[in-house]
Amino acid sequence: MQVQTELQPSAVTTSEPVIVVDRLTTGYHRQPVLEEISFAVPRGALVGVIGPNGGGKSTLFRAIIGLLKPWRGNVLIGGVPARPNPDMTYVPQTDMVDWVFPVTVWDVVMMGRYPRLGFLRRPGARDRELVEHALEQVRMQDYRHKPIGALSGGQRQRVFLARALAQEPSILLLDEPVSGVDAPTQHFIFELLEELCSEGRTALVASHDLSCVAQRFSQVLLLNRRMIGFGSPERIFTQELLNRTFDSHLLLLRYGDRVIVVETPENGSHAH
Repeated sequence: MQVQTELQPSAVTTSEPVIVVDRLTTGYHRQPVLEEISFAVPRGALVGVIGPNGGGKSTLFRAIIGLLKPWRGNVLIGGVPARPNPDMTYVPQTDMVDWVFPVTVWDVVMMGRYPRLGFLRRPGARDRELVEHALEQVRMQDYRHKPIGALSGGQRQRVFLARALAQEPSILLLDEPVSGVDAPTQHFIFELLEELCSEGRTALVASHDLSCVAQRFSQVLLLNRRMIGFGSPERIFTQELLNRTFDSHLLLLRYGDRVIVVETPENGSHAH
């Protein structure tokens, strides 16, 4: 199905920033979580946000979508202060969702249209077309009538991505979108994000898969309450910066174009 969207595609990443975070400090209950964060994201970028649990990734996303106000500094979206708007969408971690709630896959994806509709308008033919198109994009159209609670973790993640796409956003923020999903789903989600960004959308993705980010993403933000580094994976993925980010010793291995990050045995041996 071909559905005309409001976003005009662009095959190249532009240098004009759509997201500017300038000396941002913010947190909760007078306790700072982020301090003096500054970076700018150009339109069409696919940005990996990398850091330890508790390092401020979700807090940063809340500040960008306008749900958390800066204590100091600014967050600008398209040159204006960040506030909730339908051009941005946030996909939370799936473990934050109540799966018992009795809704179908179609219902969940249609929820993506509500920011565009407002509270008074009912979904029309175009809204239904966009929901159908979003389900096709994530290959979940055959599950439209299934209860969301009956799906696997990978299927649920595809449905939440479809809900985000149905909103027709120009900016997507995804919090651990491949956590707990199988390898084919992980590969599919990252491929879809690459395609969306090549069309002119901008995506920030919190992820623990450093190797995949190194291979697929255009930029990386290393975050541990403060910004440790921001730039291309080739420049930012160094042992020094990764060790500062994760407060541990990581071994950076390169095999041609492939990058593998391994935590050394004295800190618990596992690959990221």
